[in-house]
Amino acid sequence: MNDPINGSADPNERTGLLGHHRSTRNNEGWKGIPRHVAVTTWATLISNYVNFLLVFVPLGIIAGELGWDPTAVFVLNFIAIIPLASLLSFATEELAAKLGQTIGGLMNATFGNAVELIVSIVALRRNEIRIVQSSMLGSILSNILLVLGCCFLAGGVREQERSFNTTVASTMSSLMAVACASLIIPATLYAALQNSKSETDKNILLLSHGTAIILLILYLLYLYFQLYSHHSLFDDVEQAAEDEDEESGQILSPVAAGICLVVVTIMVSLCADYLVKSVDSLVQTAHISKTFIGLVLIPIVGNAAEHVTAVVVAYKGKMDLAINVAIGSSMQIALFVTPFLVILGWIMDRAMTLHFQGFETVVFFLSVLVVNYLIQDGKSNYLEGAMCLGTYTIIALAFFVYPDDAKGNLGGDFLHNFFA
Repeated sequence: MNDPINGSADPNERTGLLGHHRSTRNNEGWKGIPRHVAVTTWATLISNYVNFLLVFVPLGIIAGELGWDPTAVFVLNFIAIIPLASLLSFATEELAAKLGQTIGGLMNATFGNAVELIVSIVALRRNEIRIVQSSMLGSILSNILLVLGCCFLAGGVREQERSFNTTVASTMSSLMAVACASLIIPATLYAALQNSKSETDKNILLLSHGTAIILLILYLLYLYFQLYSHHSLFDDVEQAAEDEDEESGQILSPVAAGICLVVVTIMVSLCADYLVKSVDSLVQTAHISKTFIGLVLIPIVGNAAEHVTAVVVAYKGKMDLAINVAIGSSMQIALFVTPFLVILGWIMDRAMTLHFQGFETVVFFLSVLVVNYLIQDGKSNYLEGAMCLGTYTIIALAFFVYPDDAKGNLGGDFLHNFFA
């Protein structure tokens, strides 16, 4: 009698059993793919509590396709973009965690503001320049005032003061000052050329194209500065990011994360298209200006996931990472997304320029000035957070009463006295 324990079974029988086991495992592997996809999808959906709002994605697309009331189309697609932005951020973090620091940093730079970029491209294609400009400015203001203010408040709940890397913060704030100058110069030039016989619009467009190229070069230099030549200056930020990455990168494989990015980007594009298409009717029926929609409402939705992430890490005491998320995201908008849209408008034959209206330019300048004063000492507390939130609320209220038909171009005397 053969003893299976001692391995004295017939060799042919053993070989047959082994072959049967391999065949079964292969069959289970193919049959297990749908189960693996279902498990991964479910894990992705429960990764954030806001994902329950995904039910509004098909509703928003159906509403836009069937031509429902413009207000309903706007609201449904507005809500639908919130969980899509969260999924986009989640997939980016999962992919960045597996691709390493350098490529991961580039991925975060590329997809960190993907929602605003997609909405702006859709608006640019429809020649809605005011929505594009106001959404860009609104994204910057919401990050450096609203998000940073919430981070300072969250960090100040558990400690009297929080410290952060002044070198990183000052580098980012300096680049924001350069971006601010890139908007002030076209506004000042426009005021100076008002009484000139030259072709003002053509000159402003030429200035914007050249400035956009220079800003993109500066952004690429900053990436090289951060990731290669002076990466040691960002050790605190990188260490905090690595600690956060220990909790990420555990759900999606690189292929799954890439597929998620593609699918979610398509969904965001569809919802953004219907959202922008309904703006004109919403402005007429609800008496809300395009400037307020682009400057306050859209940025809050597009940055919802980043807002939550920054506040959570600030509450944990990781102020370097929180400031990197808040100010770094603003810097991406100012030095990468906005110049990119100017170049894209150049290609699409759209008059997208860096000439923002004078009132918007002054608001941007004052906001950057306030933030630079608050972060220059390398410490934060809840009062500074309240200052940021108060400033943002005042700006939002100002743009709520700011009409779309206001020219907003400041005279040369005012600009001379203001910036003197």
